[in-house]
Amino acid sequence: MRTYLECVPCFVRQVLEASRLSGRDDGARERVLRETLRMTAEMSFDRPPAWMGGEIHRLLREAIGDPDPYRQAKRDSNAMARNLYPELAQRVLESDDAFETALRLAIAGNVIDFGLGHSVTEEQVRQAIEDALTDRVDHGAIVALRQAIDGAEDILYLADNAGEIVLDRLLIERMPLDRVTLVVRGGPVINDATMEDAETAGLASIVRVMDNGADLPGTMLETCSSEFRERFWSADLVVAKGQGNYETLSNSEREVFFLFKAKCPVVARDIGCELGQINVYRHGGSGKECTDGAGRAASWRDDRDGSGRISRR
Repeated sequence: MRTYLECVPCFVRQVLEASRLSGRDDGARERVLRETLRMTAEMSFDRPPAWMGGEIHRLLREAIGDPDPYRQAKRDSNAMARNLYPELAQRVLESDDAFETALRLAIAGNVIDFGLGHSVTEEQVRQAIEDALTDRVDHGAIVALRQAIDGAEDILYLADNAGEIVLDRLLIERMPLDRVTLVVRGGPVINDATMEDAETAGLASIVRVMDNGADLPGTMLETCSSEFRERFWSADLVVAKGQGNYETLSNSEREVFFLFKAKCPVVARDIGCELGQINVYRHGGSGKECTDGAGRAASWRDDRDGSGRISRR
């Protein structure tokens, strides 16, 4: 996905909000803002917005002398999500379709995105959860994802944000855990999840976790480590959470299942959905979703055990 003119005001807003979090004086904030405007004027709009976001936040961290200005905000988000987790896990177990419910709840967690605002309340998260449980979604893509999980020996799950990563656990627990590797950012950027957040979410104790070697709010392969790039291309299945991963991987040549909430009009327009819609979007690959006329599974067979986790046929 390329950068659009409408992205520029968002870059400026992010700088102002992040610099305010740092508590630095107006002089320092002005210097960062001026440098951001200069960089924006010179950037290539053929690059995805997440690339510029990474450049801006790297500049900001250096200017204010704080390697992670969102540190406390991320910890607060994780704590909020951890408080919600037992209740949501129970809802998954009591649902008619544990996999789809967990999938919808994981996507609902994508609302915890400080790239679009400096804070997200528990009330907003709860509303996103209720909306996600009833929102229209591509059932054919859900069927295809289930089939892909069932047939994959090596699954990469690319995380997005802190807090959100706790709700990702609901979905990951429905997968074959011994075949899942969770991928987090290689360094702090906005409120994106790092190794610390994976540990806080309890995911580091149930699946393998690696970082991608980069500090961008997305997954630009040319900036990632060689270890991650090798895993990305060799994995049987890649599941990518969040708008940042969509922005940076939507032009990739390999198949990716994107799970996110369209929270800005630019992304909604790019993917062709309504603003606020939750998305299970299958990109690339030659397979076809298997649905009947009502958009339900026509041939997928539910081989889950009592936990709702998919087992191999």
